[in-house]
Amino acid sequence: MTVAMAVATAVTFVWLGMVLAISFLEAPLKFRAPDVTLRIGLGIGRLVFRALNIVESMLAVVLVIAVVLGEPPTRIVVAAVGVVAILSVQLAAVRPRLTRRSDRVLSGEETPRSHAHYAYIALEVAKVGALVVTGVLLLTG
Repeated sequence: MTVAMAVATAVTFVWLGMVLAISFLEAPLKFRAPDVTLRIGLGIGRLVFRALNIVESMLAVVLVIAVVLGEPPTRIVVAAVGVVAILSVQLAAVRPRLTRRSDRVLSGEETPRSHAHYAYIALEVAKVGALVVTGVLLLTG
């Protein structure tokens, strides 16, 4: 395994761990904590997901650079591109809609649950799958 592919593998599994910990553990649990209202939970969630998305973007850049430098088989390139594409859709298409809704809720407006929230969750599940596939392909060469 080349240094570039080792970096790509490490980045992939660090990214996977962050998504699992934040999206599937922290996010749902914060609303179960005593005295955490919807407004407080949304405020915390915005901060946490903004930070996560910034780190994810940096990890995506490192993954792309490592894959380009490592010249892996096509299947690894396709898997890595899939992960980056899913993140791009989340950031460009879904996240802005969620931000607009949370702005409204935080200003005190009553709003129904957003369908964009379900799209974000579906994309998170797809991203986890894509990260697992990418990581396994990187490990197996």
